[in-house]
Amino acid sequence: MLVASFVFAIMGVCVKLASATSSTSEIVMSRGMVGVLMLYALARARGLSLKTLYPWHHAWRGFVGVTALWLWFFAIGRLPLATAMTLNYMAPIWIAAIVFTLGWWHGTRRFEWGLAAAITTSFAGVALLLKPTIHAEQWLGGVTALISGFLSALAYIQVKKLGQLGEPEYRVVFYFSASGVVAGLISGLVDSWLQTGELHVMHDLSSLDLLLLASIGVTATIAQIAMTRAYRYGAMLVTANLQYTGIVFSSVWGMLIWHDRLDLWGWSGIAIILISGVAATFYNARSSSSNASKKTD
Repeated sequence: MLVASFVFAIMGVCVKLASATSSTSEIVMSRGMVGVLMLYALARARGLSLKTLYPWHHAWRGFVGVTALWLWFFAIGRLPLATAMTLNYMAPIWIAAIVFTLGWWHGTRRFEWGLAAAITTSFAGVALLLKPTIHAEQWLGGVTALISGFLSALAYIQVKKLGQLGEPEYRVVFYFSASGVVAGLISGLVDSWLQTGELHVMHDLSSLDLLLLASIGVTATIAQIAMTRAYRYGAMLVTANLQYTGIVFSSVWGMLIWHDRLDLWGWSGIAIILISGVAATFYNARSSSSNASKKTD
């Protein structure tokens, strides 16, 4: 998850640079197209199969994941970036809420209050770092960002389920990338028809634009594979909590490239995020050791 968060932060830098000249449809479609090509080539080179026994599971993961992505871009356009990012980072809290609800409803799962507390603490660190603000006229963007975070949580839970079903990471990411291609293509055609009365997918792009779009696709694919593997093999709430490190990496890139400055509250937020992630990891390790000892006894 740490690798995924770091590479996602690099992808975010490329998206920010590309958004100056490329539309959201072009970014989403290019991101998916590069992922499809990379994973198809990987499968052919290693003799791996892209056929799946769970098409509807992949379809659901693709639907909620791509919808969350689109709502996320919509919210960014209508909210201060810090506010949109903070609300989107509520996904781990939604995951904890869903896990708690399912465990309570079925009475078959013990809820990890320590991990849930770590997730909530991490979100407090994000809020300190980003200092979100929202005004009355921005309520639609705020609601959209909240829904995006909730759908992201559903997507991550579905990734975990696909891993439990035995689906390899490359196949999960391949079908999600394919969903992005379809969504970006349809949206691009609709946008071009509404704006110009003609159908075209992409406008004329410079070599730098193409390089940025390719970089988005490569980094997104690598990060998605790392994230999928993390959710497949790791404890869900620990993995979710470590996602918060992504905002730390993004803040560092902001300071290096755009010369952003952090005040005392910002550095305090970074410290809280890091400490919470470490605490959650040690808590889970101790809990797993304790459970193993009880089974042995």
